[in-house]
Amino acid sequence: MKKKILFICGSLNQTTMMHKISMHMQDYDCYFTPYYSDGFLGWLAKKGILDFTILGGNFKKQTEEYLKKNELKVDYKGLSNDYDLVYTCADLIIPKNIRNKKIILVQEGMTDPENFAFYLVKYFNFPRWTASTSAMGMSNLYDIFCVASEGYKKLFIRKGAKPEKIIVTGIPNFDNAKQYLNNDFPYKNYVLVATSDMRETFKYENRKKFIKECVKIANGRQLIFKLHPNEKYERAVREINKYAPGSIVFQNGNTNHMIANCDVLITRYSSVVYIGLALGKEVYSSFDINELKELMPIQNNGTSAERIARIGIHLLESRDYSLEDIHERYELKAV
Repeated sequence: MKKKILFICGSLNQTTMMHKISMHMQDYDCYFTPYYSDGFLGWLAKKGILDFTILGGNFKKQTEEYLKKNELKVDYKGLSNDYDLVYTCADLIIPKNIRNKKIILVQEGMTDPENFAFYLVKYFNFPRWTASTSAMGMSNLYDIFCVASEGYKKLFIRKGAKPEKIIVTGIPNFDNAKQYLNNDFPYKNYVLVATSDMRETFKYENRKKFIKECVKIANGRQLIFKLHPNEKYERAVREINKYAPGSIVFQNGNTNHMIANCDVLITRYSSVVYIGLALGKEVYSSFDINELKELMPIQNNGTSAERIARIGIHLLESRDYSLEDIHERYELKAV
C-alpha cells in the first residue's frame, strides 16, 4: 500500500504551497485538510468565533474551494487515515492526532512583529497562538523546519527553534519572482498598495493616516489598492474613496502580477513585500527595508517545492535518517 501524507492547509497562500509540494510526491497517497485544532480552540472554531483566523471564515472557505477546484483528496482534520508524514505551514497549533507523526513545517512567509504576546510565549509559556506568527517555529514539535533563507534561519534560531531542525530550502510562492513579469494585468507604472487585515485580527491600525501617506508617496501617480482577502470590503473602499479619491480598488486578483507591473509597492506587514524587493521595485513597509533584504527568500527558479518534497521522501523511505545527512543533501547555501 502507498504511504499516506497529510497536508494541513490554511490561507490560500499556505494551501497553494502544500499543493505544489504534493505535486512532487505522486508515488504517495496525498490528502489535504483545512487548518484545524482540537480542544478549546477547536470548540471556538466550530462556533464561528475564530472566523477571523485560518481556522474558519474566508480563509477556510477559500481553501475548501481551492481543494475542490483542483480535485484534491480531502480528509478533514486527518481523521480518516493513519498518516506516515504530515506537512504543515504553521506550528502555532499542533493537534494531538499528528503529534506522533513525522512532521515537516514549512515557513509560510513573513512573520508578525515580536510584540508583548511574543515574550509571554517565550518566557512564560503562554500558548503559541496568542502571539500569532511571531511565535512560528517555537514549538520544536516537528522533525524538519523548511525556511526561506539564511536570514530567516538566524531569526528562528534567535526565537528559540532548534538549529539542527532548520533547513534552508527556499519556500514555494516566493522563490521565483521573475515569473510574474509575464502577465496580462492591464495597468502599468502605478503605485500599488497591498493592505493588511490588522483590524480584522484585532490589531490597531490608523487606516486614515496610512492612506494619506500612500497619497503622499504617489505624488500624483495612479494609486491602486489591492485589499487583503480577509478585510471588510465595504469599509475599506469607503475609506479609500474618501481619502484617496480616484484610486482603483481590487478585492480579488493576482497580487503578484499587480506587483510586477507597478513602479512602487507600499505594504504594512505583508509577505508580498518580498516579491517587490526581488523584482527591484521601490518598496515601503512597516518593517525596516534593510532587515527585509537580509531575510529575503532565496530565488531558486521555483524549485523549493521539489526540494521540500524530497526531504519528505527521505524521511519516509529512510529507516534511520540523521539531521546531519539531511542538511548535507538538501540545504541551500547562500551564493
